[in-house]
Amino acid sequence: MISRHWRGLARASQAETYLRHLRTETFPALRKLPGFVSASILSRRLGEGVEFLIVTQWESLEAVAGFAGRDPEAAVVPAGVAAMMIEYDRRVRHFEVIE
Repeated sequence: MISRHWRGLARASQAETYLRHLRTETFPALRKLPGFVSASILSRRLGEGVEFLIVTQWESLEAVAGFAGRDPEAAVVPAGVAAMMIEYDRRVRHFEVIE
C-alpha cells in the first residue's frame, strides 16, 4: 500500500471552504477511482493560516498514477484550491506502508 502526503497552508478565512471542497468534491471523486483506499485530513493553526496535511492511501503507485497522471509526484491542485492557499506543496511525497 502507498501513502500519499500533500501539505497546504490555507488562509484562515478559507479553511472551512477548503474542508468543504475536500468533503464534497475531492473525496467523492477519489472514492470512484480504482485502487483508492482512504483519505485523512490533519490540520493545525500555523501563523496566519491553517496548515492541512492530506494523506491518501492507495493500493499501488499505478493506482496513484490513475489519479495524478504520468508524474505521480505532481500535486493535483485545482486553481480554486490554489487561490485559498498561502503556500502549498507542488510535489507530493509517497511512502510505502509497512504496518
